[in-house]
Amino acid sequence: MSNNANKSNSNPMKVITGPDTRWSYANVWEAKLKGNGKSIPPLTSIKTPLRDGDLERPDDPAYANAYFINANSATAPGIVDADRNVILTRSEVYSGVYGRASINFYAFNSNGNRGIACGLNNLQKIKDGEPLGGKSRAEDDFATDLDEDFLS
Repeated sequence: MSNNANKSNSNPMKVITGPDTRWSYANVWEAKLKGNGKSIPPLTSIKTPLRDGDLERPDDPAYANAYFINANSATAPGIVDADRNVILTRSEVYSGVYGRASINFYAFNSNGNRGIACGLNNLQKIKDGEPLGGKSRAEDDFATDLDEDFLS
């Protein structure tokens, strides 16, 4: 039994993902979403944040045989490392790292759109991973001290 089992959870819709959760489209430093609703629409007419990677991203091997959840927030999440030290360096958080996410689910009903959305609370980076999206990191590109002349 974990230490968290003894703590009371004031929000029953709050979920903490496992440490092998891979972050993609990790735009976490600025807010991306405004507002939310309070009523729950009929289940047959709702949109959900759970997506099938094979259906929604068929050309992206990072999503093959996997499901993903879209989570948003009106404020930037708190971000810590595996030892719960605050991460302030933006380059430490990128699409492809592994970590845990504190998320919560809520209903919305706005302008004819109804569904369940996923809010992003906080993040804990557990380990680095292969960057997604094909962009290399500057640290990797310049990891050698060799001054190679590509024309020679």
